[in-house]
Amino acid sequence: MKNFFDYDINNPDESKEQLQQYPELSKFYIALSEELSQDEFENFYEAEKQSFYSVTQPSNNHKSKWIR
Repeated sequence: MKNFFDYDINNPDESKEQLQQYPELSKFYIALSEELSQDEFENFYEAEKQSFYSVTQPSNNHKSKWIR
């Protein structure tokens, strides 16, 4: 299952699917997009997306080491 930020908001079919899968969060971002300028909204959305992925994606800083 895709997470909220995996959907392409510029694709109408994916936006519809996103709304079905995440109705409350989608409505929040729709309302926000109506309040902010397009540039402000895109910057905010991208920052939220990066923040989400920084928390959910495993860090590559910890490499596995074999213990002998």
